[in-house]
Amino acid sequence: MPDSWSEAGVGVPTKIDTSVAHEARVYDYWLGGKDNYPADRALGDAIATHIPAIRSMARANRTFLGRAVRYVVDAGVTQFLDIGTGIPTAGNTHEIAQAIASGACVVYVDNDPIVLAHARALMSGTREGKTAFVHADLHDPAAILRAPSLTATLDLDRPVAIMLVAIMMYFRDSDDPHTIIDSLLEAVPSGSYLAITHPTADFDARAMARVVASAESAGITFNPRSRADTESLFAGTKIVEPGVVPVVTWHPELIGGRSGRAQAIPADPESAWYWAGVGRKA
Repeated sequence: MPDSWSEAGVGVPTKIDTSVAHEARVYDYWLGGKDNYPADRALGDAIATHIPAIRSMARANRTFLGRAVRYVVDAGVTQFLDIGTGIPTAGNTHEIAQAIASGACVVYVDNDPIVLAHARALMSGTREGKTAFVHADLHDPAAILRAPSLTATLDLDRPVAIMLVAIMMYFRDSDDPHTIIDSLLEAVPSGSYLAITHPTADFDARAMARVVASAESAGITFNPRSRADTESLFAGTKIVEPGVVPVVTWHPELIGGRSGRAQAIPADPESAWYWAGVGRKA
């Protein structure tokens, strides 16, 4: 079936402004990508002065995405709504899911116009599966859910895995992130999953405070959350074992793939300053 994309959400930017940093492009820089600009690299380097290991932390977060996708597919769910997709890189959600279940279907969502420009790279999946891209902002979940390409790609009467990997830190408490997530969960049936990773100040409050200041000075909202606050984002689901844990410790045995060898937990479980977890909607 044909792959597709749609632009949804009034006021979502379609022109790339390279003069200011954008979170997706900063992340791309940390991952070693090429789709970033001086403003993105300047902010990425400024944050690295406070957290020298930020690049390895970004890679650890990306690796969690792959493990979570494998976990969900092994649980029998083959539909994904990946919000805050970021610039395409190795190990995209559809690549991992369709390598296990060729008919897996994925909808990507991002508000960065450079991700829109690369949307076709996100849709080179299997003949049996479907992929789509929605250019929208998570601040308006209704726009995402009513996008024609979403409803053409995902069957919302069947379980869906909602992937919110390193996205909720861009929402202040005043943005009511719980209601945003509730809106997404209400649109999917029992048996659906919710995956979240979230930066935290729990491991080094002073360094994270400097990161927040750097991001905010560049015009990017950045709101780290504690373990308890991250757990609260899973309201409406039952958090699967081992719970909300440091990102590198969440099911490390899945690093090697469905039949890969078990991987040891790193010597320092707090080597990447993210909480991570997966919840299942009852």
